[in-house]
Amino acid sequence: MKKSNEAFEKLKRDLKEGTVRCAYIFYGEESYLREYYLGALRKALVPAGFEEFNYHRLEGKDLTVQTLAEAAEAMPMMTERTLIVVTDFDLFKLGEEQREKLIALLEDVPPYCCLVFVYDTLEYKPNRTMKKLMKALSDHVESVEFRPADSRELTAWIARRFRALDKDIDRQTAEYLIFTCGDLMTGLVPEIEKIGAYAKGKTITQKDIDAVADPVLSAEVFRLSDAVLQGQYDKAAGILGDLLKMQTEPILILAALGSQLRRIYTARMAIDSGKDKYWLMELWGMKFDYPAKALLTAAKRTTAGWCADAVRQCQVLDRRMKSEKGMDAAGELKLLLVRLGAGRK
Repeated sequence: MKKSNEAFEKLKRDLKEGTVRCAYIFYGEESYLREYYLGALRKALVPAGFEEFNYHRLEGKDLTVQTLAEAAEAMPMMTERTLIVVTDFDLFKLGEEQREKLIALLEDVPPYCCLVFVYDTLEYKPNRTMKKLMKALSDHVESVEFRPADSRELTAWIARRFRALDKDIDRQTAEYLIFTCGDLMTGLVPEIEKIGAYAKGKTITQKDIDAVADPVLSAEVFRLSDAVLQGQYDKAAGILGDLLKMQTEPILILAALGSQLRRIYTARMAIDSGKDKYWLMELWGMKFDYPAKALLTAAKRTTAGWCADAVRQCQVLDRRMKSEKGMDAAGELKLLLVRLGAGRK
């Protein structure tokens, strides 16, 4: 079950009620939502035309706490608040002197300043051994994680995006789009634009999505494994060839294939023990039933024995790729497909 994201909900309330805090940390993989709420903070705090005086963006690389403190202490002009956005400033990599200065700043951020630390290319990894810094962050900073939206929110958002393009999409097709292109809004935005421009009819179909969308690796590997299970080796080899032409690293393809085969194995086990799609959804943390149903359909084409052997072969090749120098990794992947196809039952 997905944990409640209380800090995210509080941020939304802060903006709605005009009670924006003095310091935030923004992190998480859903960069679309992160940028949306940065924009909302800017709109709420900085009047148009006064950005030069009241809105500051600082890069974390080579930034000192002294420079940051000076920006925070600068009084706002013609408005009540200033907004400072600091990108990729690793709070836990500072030396002791800088860390002490940061703690002092966090404990006394001017009430007219809103300071936002954004983790974009850096991962937010709190170091709980730094107890004084952790306490300052806990007491004075709201840490907001931007996670992928849940199923209801995401399908509703997709429908709204298509309506803006004068198109309709039903829930099942929206779930297929998510399965194909991933569940991050950041990646879905350009795909929706392409699909909306391509579709001739009023209602978006799976064929429209297949025609122009760029599938994520997991979707391509599902197609690859499904082709193997259906005995369509030429199709599987073609999908693999396309992935290699796009410069996808063989080790990444193998990792995705191994992960997919493990999922098919669990789906086969579910069938053999009388479990349903909901068991699979809980096991793998799936938001939608579309991938669970697809796994069960794929698993019906094989046996638990084949799945176990396929997973083992992926593990063996993974170890070899990581340990053997000069290996023809792409060639070994193609041979793996041949062996998987030959053992299919």
